[in-house]
Amino acid sequence: MTAAEIRQSFLDFFKEKQHTIVPSASLMPQSPGLLFTNAGMNQFVPYFLGTEKAPYSPPRATDTQKCIRAGGKHNDLEDVGYDTYHHTMFEMLGNWSFGDYFKKQAIEWAWELVVERWGFPADRLYATVYMPGEGDPGSFDQEAYDFWAELYEKKGLDPKRQIVNGNVKDNFWMMGETGPCGPCSELHVDLTPEGDTDGKLVNMDSDLCIEIWNLVFIQFNAEADGSFRDLPAKHIDTGMGFERAVSIYQGTKGFTDFSKKPTNYATDAFQPIFRKLEELSGKKYEDIYPESVESDKSKLSEELKVAIAFRVIADHIRTLSFSLADGILLGNNGRNYVLRRILRRAVRYGRTLGFSGDKPFMADLVDTLVEQLSGVFPELGERADAIKENLQREETSFNETLDRGLAMFEDKIANSEGSLDGAFAFQLYDTFGFPIDLTQLLCEERGLKVDMEKFGQLMEEQREKGRAARTRELVRAADISTDQETEFTGFEADVTEAKVTEIHQQPDHLLVITDKTPFYVEMGGQMGDQGTLTHEGETYTVTSVQQLGNARAHAIDLSANIIVGDTVTLEIETTRRRPIEAHHTATHLLHWALHEEVSQDAAQQGSMVSRNRLRFDFNSGAVSQEKLDAIEDRVNACIKAEDSVSWIEVPHEDVKGNKDIQQFFGDKYGDLVRVVQIGGEEKALNGYSMELCGGTHVRNTKDLGIFKIKSEGAIASGIRRIEAVCGDAAWNWMREEIEKADAEGDDLRAKLEAANSQLTEMGEDKVEMKKFPHIMGALLMEGGDFEQINATFKHFKQHIELLREAGINAEKKLKKAQAGAAAKMADEALVSLLENGGNIAEVFEGPANLLQELLNGLKKKQFTGAAFLIVDDGQRLHLGAYCGEDARGNGLMAGKLIQELGPIAGGKGGGKPDQARGAAPERDKAEELKSAAAAKL
Repeated sequence: MTAAEIRQSFLDFFKEKQHTIVPSASLMPQSPGLLFTNAGMNQFVPYFLGTEKAPYSPPRATDTQKCIRAGGKHNDLEDVGYDTYHHTMFEMLGNWSFGDYFKKQAIEWAWELVVERWGFPADRLYATVYMPGEGDPGSFDQEAYDFWAELYEKKGLDPKRQIVNGNVKDNFWMMGETGPCGPCSELHVDLTPEGDTDGKLVNMDSDLCIEIWNLVFIQFNAEADGSFRDLPAKHIDTGMGFERAVSIYQGTKGFTDFSKKPTNYATDAFQPIFRKLEELSGKKYEDIYPESVESDKSKLSEELKVAIAFRVIADHIRTLSFSLADGILLGNNGRNYVLRRILRRAVRYGRTLGFSGDKPFMADLVDTLVEQLSGVFPELGERADAIKENLQREETSFNETLDRGLAMFEDKIANSEGSLDGAFAFQLYDTFGFPIDLTQLLCEERGLKVDMEKFGQLMEEQREKGRAARTRELVRAADISTDQETEFTGFEADVTEAKVTEIHQQPDHLLVITDKTPFYVEMGGQMGDQGTLTHEGETYTVTSVQQLGNARAHAIDLSANIIVGDTVTLEIETTRRRPIEAHHTATHLLHWALHEEVSQDAAQQGSMVSRNRLRFDFNSGAVSQEKLDAIEDRVNACIKAEDSVSWIEVPHEDVKGNKDIQQFFGDKYGDLVRVVQIGGEEKALNGYSMELCGGTHVRNTKDLGIFKIKSEGAIASGIRRIEAVCGDAAWNWMREEIEKADAEGDDLRAKLEAANSQLTEMGEDKVEMKKFPHIMGALLMEGGDFEQINATFKHFKQHIELLREAGINAEKKLKKAQAGAAAKMADEALVSLLENGGNIAEVFEGPANLLQELLNGLKKKQFTGAAFLIVDDGQRLHLGAYCGEDARGNGLMAGKLIQELGPIAGGKGGGKPDQARGAAPERDKAEELKSAAAAKL
């Protein structure tokens, strides 16, 4: 059977057993405590906990779940490529029962599939059951033992030989310190040639006895006092290593030949990627392995290094492609940094296969993976272009620093004995983006160790600086503890009467907590409110707002005469809030327009909205001016259409996974979420822009006035930033741009006219540029037609760009003409100078480039003597020294001549023994300088 057939056979089998086939969950985990989805049970946790009811009838499910174990508690990264079965990304086949069947059916069906349908030899299968040690929870799993024993006996096998006891480490599963838990049974396969180990290799980390399936019996709840109680509903949670099952089936030729150790990499799950890598690299893959993962990497043969590189790259391209398909990007924090490390490891191993930094190769593997797996995981095909774009961008970026970093590393280790300085390892990490595991790998390949103690110390110092920078402004606020809660009224109201519930005195202000407030605190990228607090006719300025737990505190002057229980009036400064709201709504429109014009994969990476501008960060390549104009036009069309902006609170479960509603991976949402939509009918959730958002917004797009993009550029590898403005801020920015452009235009026109004047004097044609009729100021002042103003503004900016190009062209043309004239002038001058013979000291009047033409002429004519040349361009003296073969033989050196003679006219310079240049400001010293040079020569 092929890998695809084995996968489908598993799913079909459990479908026959009335299980619903469910799609794999995203690699972006639902649990905030996980880096990645790392087990098949992750998506079903709510059903095990009883917080949600399984939506299947009967309550059974089966799936193949993509998993990553490359960080945190579960991390197989370092073993990849060195053994036959560890991966960072793998598929886990599973079947699940949510309060339905239990141990008997789970064990019998596992046996039926593996032994009766697939044909695994029963005598090579070892089942493990839970046997507690001293102090371990629960009791011996007699039930599981009896069910397994019956199956083995039917095959004429001795259960005492085939069933192995396992302790709490190997055969008891817990979700956490408290909560659902239970014993488990695993199936291990004896892969030794004779199959006669009697179970002695089970759980011994041997690749000749591999665990392929784990059946977890969730039957207890672990209590806080350490006791266990029976769950009212018992569950089944199983996980089979797909790649391992395939390797055993294919590696033993359908269980007929155990002479060679099976390996995951020899299967059709990996071979297509190897074939593509062979095509790209010109190297051949051999299925050879070191003696163990702990083998001395500095003593591996070249053939082994190549084989390991093939395996690492094949594994890592799967991990990266699946992650990117699920919207997990490469970055500098958390799971994003884990992926960046994996990409950089793959690129480093690519050097072993001969891939240079000139051409990225990882993206070239994606189509092979899509062809293999998009039928099972359609997201791979749907996002193939985005996957390739991200990989190419990241690899290109890393290649730019890899060579420099490697060169520094090689220089450093040339003087290192036994270990690498931890400070240098930190420099590689901090400056060149080398993950520490990559530096450790480079050292292991050369028999060195890294001073990790020093590296760790420097890392902690850096983290401490980061923590201090983030918290220094909030240290005092963070010291305040309160149980109060504040209701936010600011979605609907600008003014609210509220009751004071707590007051906290600070060194320079009071923090007043109230039961209600219209004041928005800075969060989600939106700036916080300012305004006033009024009590008994006295009004105090609220300078800032802070969130303290579930309460909101207003900072006012220490002199305020207020006590707990007072009723106060809180009023926001609407002249501040309204522009902030407008920029927030504009941010939503910008996000929507980016998806429409650039890519659906342009995901938000951060934002900031203030009264004067918005900032929006997103993952993408550079966005062309044409696309930026199209984005701007889309947003302005929405403003002109006067679309409604509305919001509604709905249960998160109702919208989770809805692709029409923007919601951000990793964000923590409560049971109720607020959907902000633009367009569509209120409460109908059918707008063209919909996002989960807790910020405040305008009520209609017309309130944005006009939208203009100020800039677009890179802020990190693969991350772009757009800054934009709307409303009054946009008009003000346009006026400023016109004023700057006007001033620049005057300067550009003056330079163009000067260049053209010189071109005319030299008999050359001028560079023409028509003057643009300036009507922009009048249009702005009179508040003319919106579209006409916008079009004229863009036209005006284009005119300045054309004027800039004309100036550049004129300068180029002038320099070319001057170079030609200087060359002709130099040729004529050298004819008479060289006729006189001997060394040369001379002053010329002409353009600065005449000097280089004179020097070039001397070299072309193979002048063997010495020359000191002075060119006066009307502003300063340009000095040149030339020493031919004979002059150098007589001890003259051009560089020294410039250094010694230049100061006579207040100048300096230098160069090589044969040719050197300098400059001097004192033009009246030209003849004195010539005389001194003649004496030297």
